[in-house]
Amino acid sequence: MTRFGDFEPLCRNTPSYTWCNLFYRQLSSDSSLKSILQGLSSDPNSAPVGVNPVCGIPKVGTTIDGPHQGSSTSLGNIANIVVCAVSMLFIFALIWRAQRRKAAVGRAELRNLLILYFLTLPFQLLTTGALLSQGSTALVALTALHAGFVAAFFWALLMNAFVATQAVEDGTPAALVPYFILSAAFFAGTAYVSFDVGLGITKALGPSNNPSELRSIPLFVLTSIWPAVASILYFIIMGYIVLIVLNETRPMFYYILAAALFVLSQLAWFLLGKVICEGSTSKVDGSFIATILETAAVGVLYLAWRSITEDSWDDDPFPMHPAYPS
Repeated sequence: MTRFGDFEPLCRNTPSYTWCNLFYRQLSSDSSLKSILQGLSSDPNSAPVGVNPVCGIPKVGTTIDGPHQGSSTSLGNIANIVVCAVSMLFIFALIWRAQRRKAAVGRAELRNLLILYFLTLPFQLLTTGALLSQGSTALVALTALHAGFVAAFFWALLMNAFVATQAVEDGTPAALVPYFILSAAFFAGTAYVSFDVGLGITKALGPSNNPSELRSIPLFVLTSIWPAVASILYFIIMGYIVLIVLNETRPMFYYILAAALFVLSQLAWFLLGKVICEGSTSKVDGSFIATILETAAVGVLYLAWRSITEDSWDDDPFPMHPAYPS
């Protein structure tokens, strides 16, 4: 029976599920547990992301056998690599455009949110791209940092909603200090838990007492529960601001679209991944579709923010006569 915090079903049935990199290292570093790694996971030099996955994309450069075309050389998760690279260019353009909106409320906070999402993309490219050998310390380190940036991003998302309420003035120390301090706290805490799972540093917050269970409640909470909670709270707060405070309806369509795209991205990752992987004979999986939808959701959030903020300060409609001192 699956218990809260179990990663085994996800690592088996969801191709390219990033956090499985931590559990593979956990098993491969213990000689008494190596026998658990079977099938596609038996050889770390070719093993795809996951732990005994039903279907996975082999490490780049390894030979795979296709039922119709014979053997071929794996290019790794090439579709998601390309999508991550293009997404980085797209998000960089959004950061530049947000920076130019000098008078917009929450400009600094949104810019930092976009920067955090931008930082997750190269890590996603490396941790899901089948570029590094499973079980390597480098892959564990990159995965741990990736998890930290993801957790920090969702705190930044929630903080953007708090700033939009104007309970504190945007761009001031009162808004930015908790923004950065708690972003750093989420990053450091999640990265520590991830390192603890992958490397077994202390085992205080890492895996369960039985590593073969592939179970870590803290990691599950920080990488699955926390993003869901932060997204729901963000949507509720922004809905209140748009519909009640601003008495607008059009911007709400942007937020609804962003929420729909995010939900679809998760469905693509967890439901379509194995279908696409098996249909493409382990060439691609659902991760590239999930990345496209996630990036689109962030882009729509930018449009929503732009629709409820001013681009620049209005000129003074009653300019002071030069004869009167200011």
